[in-house]
Amino acid sequence: MVQKNTEGSKRMTKNILAGFDIGGTKCAVLLGEAAHGEIHILAKQKFPTADFPAPENCLHEMCRILAELIQKENLTFGQLRGIGISCGGPLDSHAGVIQSPPNLPGWIDVPAVRLVNRLTGLPVKLQNDANACALAEWRYGAGRGTSDMIFLTFGTGLGAGIIAGGRLLEGCSGMAGECGHIRLAESGPYGYGKKGSFEGFCSGGGIARLGRFHAERLIREEHPPRWCPDTSALSGLTAKIIGDAAENGDSEARAVYEESGRRLGQGLAILIDILNPERIVIGSIFVRSESLLRPAMERSMEAEALPQSARCCRVVPALLGEHLGDIASLAIAAEL
Repeated sequence: MVQKNTEGSKRMTKNILAGFDIGGTKCAVLLGEAAHGEIHILAKQKFPTADFPAPENCLHEMCRILAELIQKENLTFGQLRGIGISCGGPLDSHAGVIQSPPNLPGWIDVPAVRLVNRLTGLPVKLQNDANACALAEWRYGAGRGTSDMIFLTFGTGLGAGIIAGGRLLEGCSGMAGECGHIRLAESGPYGYGKKGSFEGFCSGGGIARLGRFHAERLIREEHPPRWCPDTSALSGLTAKIIGDAAENGDSEARAVYEESGRRLGQGLAILIDILNPERIVIGSIFVRSESLLRPAMERSMEAEALPQSARCCRVVPALLGEHLGDIASLAIAAEL
């Protein structure tokens, strides 16, 4: 049984935080401490999401693990500021409901905030993972010190978290920032339900699909690339395979990343024109492959964006690295 917070608000502090990171492959429970503009992870425990396919059972297990971590750290529930839940969308952050994310089968209209609050007695806030990462990079990473910032995931998919005027922009139903759904071309790689979408060109799956298109053409022309010598290798192509080849100087692989970079700049120009951010922070693939993406990205931005807005905007890689997902859920709790 999970011990609830029954010790009253007078025992609560502002710096001890809990985070739940819910993913399609794994879930993680974290305890952290916010101090001097940083978040320090005190404890973390994870488990395969598939071990608890029923959403209620999964959330109950996360609360049970949290109780264990609190005890091991010689804390009490009353000392926690609250719990932040980071999860892939779609979700309704205002209602605290997870609404059937594609990587979480069976998680249909799950009232996560209500369930976790009932089990722990603590304040709870739910955010999609892009918004959570935006908060983390804004408060503790590459966006620190800005009032207007955009974070782009650029991982398995493409989503954005938007900081506007010093606050997270959520929209009327919590769906602000779904820039991966923007159509950049009438045809092109499929992503977020559209051919030629921003996500289709600028995501791990999108780069792999771009690589397949490119390789298929070269195979037909009887000049197959070394990273895809025949049609049997098409289905196994990944952004990493193509990126590794590009890093080693393969011109055909570099052409794939150049196209992704060009489309990235096109999409960024739209965001810059509309939101006029001071900084755009990009995670995951951009962190690893910035040198492959940036030249074409900058050329496209220069051609497409309003000069006054582009001049005051810096595009930088995420700073928090492999800890971003962990700090993201704790950053939600820090906003409570």
